[in-house]
Amino acid sequence: MDSDPAPKSLTEPAPSGGNTLVDTVADWLMEQALGTTSVENLLDQCSLRLNAAGIPVWRANIGFQILHPLYHAMSLTWNRETGIEETSQFTGTGDSSDMWQRSPQRYLVENNLPFLRRKLSGPEANLDFDLFADLEKRGATDYFGYVVPFSGDDFGEYHANGVVGSWATDRPGGFNDGDLQSLLRIQQRLAVACKMVIKEQITKNVLAAYLGPDAGKQVLSGQIKLGDGETTHAVIWFSDLRNSSGLADTLPPEDFITLINEYFQCMAGAVLENNGEVLRFIGDAVLAIFPIRGGHEDEKDACATALAAARDAVERMAELNKSRKADKKDPLGFGIGLHVGDVMYGNIGVPERVEFSVVGPAANEAARIETLTKTLGRQVIFSDHFAAALDAEWQSLGKHELRGVGDPMEVFYLQDLGD
Repeated sequence: MDSDPAPKSLTEPAPSGGNTLVDTVADWLMEQALGTTSVENLLDQCSLRLNAAGIPVWRANIGFQILHPLYHAMSLTWNRETGIEETSQFTGTGDSSDMWQRSPQRYLVENNLPFLRRKLSGPEANLDFDLFADLEKRGATDYFGYVVPFSGDDFGEYHANGVVGSWATDRPGGFNDGDLQSLLRIQQRLAVACKMVIKEQITKNVLAAYLGPDAGKQVLSGQIKLGDGETTHAVIWFSDLRNSSGLADTLPPEDFITLINEYFQCMAGAVLENNGEVLRFIGDAVLAIFPIRGGHEDEKDACATALAAARDAVERMAELNKSRKADKKDPLGFGIGLHVGDVMYGNIGVPERVEFSVVGPAANEAARIETLTKTLGRQVIFSDHFAAALDAEWQSLGKHELRGVGDPMEVFYLQDLGD
């Protein structure tokens, strides 16, 4: 039985009747676009299915922009022998930028080309990019790169708003025209499925960056109405920068922003590093919690984690002030108040504009405890409830009136946490 002829050009549809197995790959990708999956799974399973359908893919790569506080873009590379062999995250600077500048994908983007094909072996070989020489040494014989913009938009720098990708084979002679026609079809559907996953991941990244991972999940789960939330037992962290108004008055705005972010890296960075949840930046203050649920069995565990975060923050601030002293700058003062109690964790505000945060007497008390650091000369002060939950060499600072709180509260400090 004669096989179907190869299509006359890469832009003509493949003849019907000869690509039933490739149809199943295309259908699978559309099913995945409507479900819950990951780009890693899409690339891995799509590549495996193409091989099963007779398309000899040896290596596959896909890259796309992400909206993330730390990274600009990411790429995934699949290999027939190892599966997903590399996941790279790019900042847009340094080595990551150099890698992009030398890539065939950048050439495609800058020249507004939909694809680029290069033979990597034989008399027609053209190793005009560094990547191709590496692939040829590893046994690749043919390379087919592509760009799929989203919504017809131009990519611009760093392949924004779309995907770039490539297929490579190790078959002697490389891809045939039928292979390329199938890949052109599949990569469009792969891009559609990736777009759905990427948009969802961007939404999660943005919510995690602005609300925190746990609050972001709750918002995505549908808790967006005023009053939605839950009562949570937690360690409450409240920290503040000293003399911020004076610093703002004397420093240029850009220098003050840099200073504030360095301070936040010490405070909020320590909270996040120790599995706490940063809920709000209130001017130069940080409101965070260590929930007593899930990963924490009891108050003792949560308080131990919060204490570790406080030690971390104090050490970070010491390093920052050491650096400032070397630059002939004044040291930064700060205070941290730690308390334990029930807080309402949910949406506050007005129906048209809500904010996910914590409210309640315990949150107010944590803020009031932090203010005592100014008058009592201690960097970190703990409530009596916190001290009762954890064995330590507590030093009492006596009972003190807290504004808005009925009864005086005894507060404590630890000698090794500094003055």
